Amino acid sequence: MNKNRNKGMGSDKGGNTKKTLTAKILGIFSSSPQKEYNYKQLASLISVKDSGDRRLIVKILEELKHAGSLKEVSRGKYKLKSKVVYVTGQLDMNKNGNAFLVSDDISDDIFISFANLNTALHKDTVKVSLYAKRSRSRVEGEVVEIIQRATTKFVGTIDRSGRYAFLLPDSNKMIFDIFIPLDQLNGAEDGYKAIVEITEWHTKSKNPTGRVVEILGLPGNNDVEMHAILAEFGLPLKFSPEIEAAAKKIKEEFTQFDYETRTDFRDVTTFTIDPEDAKDFDDALSFKKLENGNYQVGVHIADVSHYLMAGSDLDREAYDRATSVYLVDRVVPMLPERLSNYLCSLRPNEEKLCFSVIFEMTIKAEVVSFEIEKTIIKSDRRFAYEEAQKIIETEEGELKDEILTLNSMAKALRDKRFSKGAFNFEHNEVKFILGDNAVPTGVYFKVSKEANNLIEEFMLLANRTVAEYIGRELKKKDFVYRVHAEPNMDKLENFSSFISRFGYSIYTSNNIALSKSMNEIVNTINGKPEQNIIENLAVRAMSRAVYTTKNIGHYGLAFDYYTHFTSPIRRYQDVMVHRLLYDYIKNNKVDASNLETKCKYCSYQEQQAVMSERSSIKYKQVEFLQDKIGQIFEGVISGVTEWGFFVELKDNACEGLVHMRTLNDDFYIYDPDDYCIYGNYSNKRYQLGDVVRVKIVNVSLQKKQIDFELADVEED
Repeated sequence: MNKNRNKGMGSDKGGNTKKTLTAKILGIFSSSPQKEYNYKQLASLISVKDSGDRRLIVKILEELKHAGSLKEVSRGKYKLKSKVVYVTGQLDMNKNGNAFLVSDDISDDIFISFANLNTALHKDTVKVSLYAKRSRSRVEGEVVEIIQRATTKFVGTIDRSGRYAFLLPDSNKMIFDIFIPLDQLNGAEDGYKAIVEITEWHTKSKNPTGRVVEILGLPGNNDVEMHAILAEFGLPLKFSPEIEAAAKKIKEEFTQFDYETRTDFRDVTTFTIDPEDAKDFDDALSFKKLENGNYQVGVHIADVSHYLMAGSDLDREAYDRATSVYLVDRVVPMLPERLSNYLCSLRPNEEKLCFSVIFEMTIKAEVVSFEIEKTIIKSDRRFAYEEAQKIIETEEGELKDEILTLNSMAKALRDKRFSKGAFNFEHNEVKFILGDNAVPTGVYFKVSKEANNLIEEFMLLANRTVAEYIGRELKKKDFVYRVHAEPNMDKLENFSSFISRFGYSIYTSNNIALSKSMNEIVNTINGKPEQNIIENLAVRAMSRAVYTTKNIGHYGLAFDYYTHFTSPIRRYQDVMVHRLLYDYIKNNKVDASNLETKCKYCSYQEQQAVMSERSSIKYKQVEFLQDKIGQIFEGVISGVTEWGFFVELKDNACEGLVHMRTLNDDFYIYDPDDYCIYGNYSNKRYQLGDVVRVKIVNVSLQKKQIDFELADVEED
């Protein structure tokens, strides 16, 4: 097995990425600014023997010369052009106060110690000078300029003592307490949660100074905590009265022009399938058997752009939000309720305006032809996923022929995707049963079934078709693509090394081989203790999907062209796609001057929304366990650090920390390369993926933190 795995890892490609090699090369030059090196000397210094990596070094040296970082002093010999090398990027801080610089220029591996941050904070965009001092494993640097603060507002708890007060931030990424003069408390009392804005921070001051801009309330109150989570990630809580008023002014009646200029699908069987508690229905499917034996399948998407006028106050508000946010107990919508749940929502038995992709397809899901057009529909039925799933399983129920046929076609589409190299990463969602005051009384896992896949496959088909139509047929460069880059080879090698301990292997000789082996692993580990760990590590080994005008395809879906067209009620980038698509179809003039900036902003807001959702889940997990101190659970080691190891409980997916200090039977040492800690004398190991029994010893709602201790075998 190991022989095959090593062969599959593609030794002919080398083991270093271009970014990693660039960082190492710059580190060598910056540590010895007077020395000259050729590619052979550099390869020796960074232990590169692979011929592919050596050729890459030659290419990097030429690029650094043209970029002005190096000068070629003689044929093939290079020297640092300046005594100082600067790199710009974004800071990623850990709770110890140290940080790494994430940069598009070289690598995400530039280490910056706490002493060299110079008041820079998490996510700040900074300019860093590379240090001459470097270790073998990393390049180090110092912040010399803060180009842009990620935020100046922080959420936390007021700590007032006599003549001064501080904000104790909630986020462990914000390692400084904020000093608040008493005349800047603005009514905030000791112990209250509040939002504080930094007003000044002199380089000689240990702490920044700030003022209270909003009082949230007492910690522990559900609404206060959810509001605090939204504020922490810069997300809004509610719409202003002016925005709500603007939404109410929108007319719901259709004009004669609307009827005359749209294709009429009101008499075609149409339905929606959504979660049971959904209120905004973005998409609907229509179905009709054609005389030639093929099928007409319509993917109908709410025509939000019909109501959301570009440049209006409502449009600016939607762009600022960029996405709906889904916390455990609430949805914070991108659009006011009148739009999201009423005018644009494809509710049953109501005429609705849509932007649609109409396919002619065979029973084997082969697309014969398609049309993209504005339509008017009338949904016949609203299904919850559970209802549609019951029809699939029993082959009985309303619209059973339509649903069963579409499900068969969706399976064919899915099989085609996987055969072309798509990845099958499907996580079971953690859901909470909420009681009074939104206190969780139970935890369950939401499993994706065929009804979910039915909708997903046709949405993927519509998204891909729109992107291909614009990029391949019309050859328009100015468009919003959803792209997913190939994975980082270093991360894949680390992932491969880890899963080999469980007897699994991946093959990276080509994309299809990699996806096939990954999908086989996902299927094999289903229900096993190591499932969540391996799935999470697999996702981390992949790149993050983003929005951009520069199409590179979607690696995870194995699509050459892909966009987001199917959820304009909850994603602003889909609204952008609708507008561009319509303008291209009508040959209207397109202003794409700020399109890439908008894409980056939407990608950023999407990530903020994801992190806020995770934070709300973490809060509810802690809240769920707060009355279970002393109880024993079985779990799996989900993370290992220098201060202990994290354990994810099997029954409820709650995660907590077993502190190193509580392991008193030996002196334990952290081994990051082997994902474990081990006893210095006994060599006893606690490794990622191990099953352990733990006892809950402490929970902190304020810190969203759970502390475990290993349970003795005798304990029950």
